[in-house]
Order: sequence, then C-alpha cells, then structure tokens
Amino acid sequence: MNTFKKQYKQAWIIDVSMGYGHQRTAYPLKHLAPDGQVISANNYPGIPSSDKNVWEASRKFYEFISGFKRVPLIGDLCFFIFDQFQKIADFYPRRNLSQPNLFLKQTLGTIKKGWGKHLIEKLKQNPIPIITTFFVPAYMAEFYDYPGDIYCVVCDADIARAWAPYNPRRSKIKYFAPTSRVASRLQLYGVRQENIFLTGYPLPNENIGSEKMEILKSDIGQRILNLDPKGLYQQRYMTLIQKYLGTLPEKSEHPLTLMFAVGGAGAQKEIAVNVVKSLKEKINREEIKIILVAGIKNWVKNFFIRELSNLDFENDPARSGIEIIYAKNMKEYFEKFNAALRITDILWTKPSELSFYSGLGLPIIIAPSVGSQENFNRDWLIQHHAAIVQNDPKYTNEWLFDFLKTGSLADAAMHGFVEARNLGVFNIEKVLKGEEI
Repeated sequence: MNTFKKQYKQAWIIDVSMGYGHQRTAYPLKHLAPDGQVISANNYPGIPSSDKNVWEASRKFYEFISGFKRVPLIGDLCFFIFDQFQKIADFYPRRNLSQPNLFLKQTLGTIKKGWGKHLIEKLKQNPIPIITTFFVPAYMAEFYDYPGDIYCVVCDADIARAWAPYNPRRSKIKYFAPTSRVASRLQLYGVRQENIFLTGYPLPNENIGSEKMEILKSDIGQRILNLDPKGLYQQRYMTLIQKYLGTLPEKSEHPLTLMFAVGGAGAQKEIAVNVVKSLKEKINREEIKIILVAGIKNWVKNFFIRELSNLDFENDPARSGIEIIYAKNMKEYFEKFNAALRITDILWTKPSELSFYSGLGLPIIIAPSVGSQENFNRDWLIQHHAAIVQNDPKYTNEWLFDFLKTGSLADAAMHGFVEARNLGVFNIEKVLKGEEI
C-alpha cells in the first residue's frame, strides 16, 4: 500500500462549476478545506477576466452541444463529432497509451499562455495539498510549480487520456481512483503506480455516518422493505442481508419513492415528465412518491411545474406525492438532494457521477448516456448488477412494478452497497494523513 510520512489537516478543495459532476464530487470533501470553502477554478473571487472567459467558452459550448443533441439527426451527428475528443480508447489489448492527445496538447497550450497562473499564485501563499475534481487545475498547479502535493479525484468509472499528465512518468500529480479500472487505466496512460490510490468515490458523509456506516445501513434496511414488497429477495438472501445490515425493521418509515435526477445541462427532463404521466394513477392512489430534481436550474423547475399543471391530478401535485428539488445555489442543492436520498428507494438518472451513488444502496434506473464516459459508467453499473437500463418511460407503471414484484431492485440495491467502494472520503483522509488504505 502507498504511505506518506506527512500529516495534513487541511487541503485546498477545487472544483469547476460546469455541470454538477465536479462540484458534487468536491462537496463531501469540503470539511478538509480552510473555512470549509470549496474553490471553483472557473469562478472564484478575483479571477481575471481573461481566465474566466476561457472557462465560460468551454462551459457554454458543452451545454449547447448537450442541448443540441436532442435535435433530430443533426444533433446526434454534432455531438458524435464533439464526443470523439473525449472518447476513451478500448482497454484491451493492454498497451502503452501514454501518447498525449490533441485535447491535452491544446489544454496545456492555453495554460502556458497564463491560464490559471493567478489561481495557483494565490494558493501558494498557503501551500497545503491541492485536491481537485478536474484535471485542468492539477495541470495548472504543476506547470506553475505549486510546492505542495497535488491530488486529482476521478469522478467516472473510466477516463480518457486527457486525465493523465503530458509527461506522466515525471509528473507529481497523484490520483484518487474510484474503481480498479481507473487505477489500471492510469497505469496504461503512464502514471506511476505509487501516484495512484484506489480510494473509491467520495460519497456524502451525511448519507453514510462513520466508517461503520450506521446511517447508510439503517437507510438501506428501510429501502429493502419497499423494494421487495412480496419478500422474495428477503426469503432467498436473508443471511446476506443480516451479515451486512443486521436485522431489518418491521416496516419502512417512508412510502415507495422514486427520484428522477436531471443533469446539469437540463437534458432528459422530458423523460421525467413521461414517467410521471405513466405513474399518475399510482401517484393518486399513494402507491408511489416521485421526487423530480431540477438542481439549480430555475427553467427546469418551471418546466416541471408547467407540465405537472397540465396532468390534471386529483389534488395539487405537491399534495399528491410529487416533490421538486430546486435550490438557488449549489450548497443548498446538495444539502436538499442528500437529505432526499435518505428516503429515496430508486434513483433514475443518466449514468453520470451519480452512478457511484449505487454505493449508497440505491438501485439505479439508467437513462440514456450523454457522452463517451457515461457509456463506461453504464457498463460499470451493469457489471456490478447495481442497475437496470430503463424500459420505455411511457409504460413505467407496468415494468417498474414487475421489477418490484420479483425483488430485482432490492437485489440491485444490495449489489451496489456490497460491490462499490463507499468509503471514499475516509480513504482520502487516510492518504492525506499518511495512513494505509
């Protein structure tokens, strides 16, 4: 195992506010930062306008492409061309993949022109370790000779060449890998083994508790009862359940609840509405509760409100078992989202960084991927039997309850909990302290 002699109490936690993925990954690590403040590399106080403009151009382009993808024929073609720049090469046969790609060269070219220097010079005033959830700030820190340790948290189940440094054998950047495939992939890219730590993805502590996972185990116990209403899974696997969770409660304290999480670009919100339409009668009969996640996108929230008003519910949707999660800032959103997860039984989402939330014992219903890396996240979920691919949303009222009757979703919940590395935050803390993981 990797060990370090240095003892750290704090680290700069850096994300980028482009979509939700990098910020969601940083949020559980905020307690390590001075004053608990996460730094957004593209939007921190005092950022030079020249730096901000580079970041903004990237963000707007990605959100445009993600939204444009829904345009028939030409949208898919444009996204396909864009996706080639972030495409992940086939893993087999194993071979040397350390040759830098065009995207990496362009990124470093912009850094050499001064992009990010202001941020790194500020951080040098207190050179504690840097932990970034995106590779670009790590490259900025290394190029501008940051004297402290530099760590990069990977937030997908597999990664493209751009995540590894230009000269990986000579780089000081260290990686927190969420999966064994990421650890192996980094070695194919030329990263030294001693710079790779297989920690697991950093899941929120409020959903886990201590390393004993007392909160998480209690929540999964409630969830299993809702996911296995006929008790078929419990009959077959009670020994396994008791080994990992202990004795289950007699009754769940919340109704069967499905959460649909819309991505940062607002993609797939139409799928969520079709799900609600299909489940309308069951919602009215209080057989299921729905949580629609609009995040910090006011226009997505308004879209949900408008569409729900057209569905002619017996009561106001909010009183009919439909909740919309919306917040004006990211901190508030993550707080609401993580709290709602504790009473969520099924998470329906595209295979983004939320794929790792299967480690919370949440069975995932996989919406269509957006981007090459999400295809690998989808495959990772399926390989671990922690998810099912969505059927036609218009008939959710039929196929979803078939899965419930057979206990298949309870099985997915337990597979995710047992198979995923769900103590990522604790393992990252151990690395910073120089302890073995």
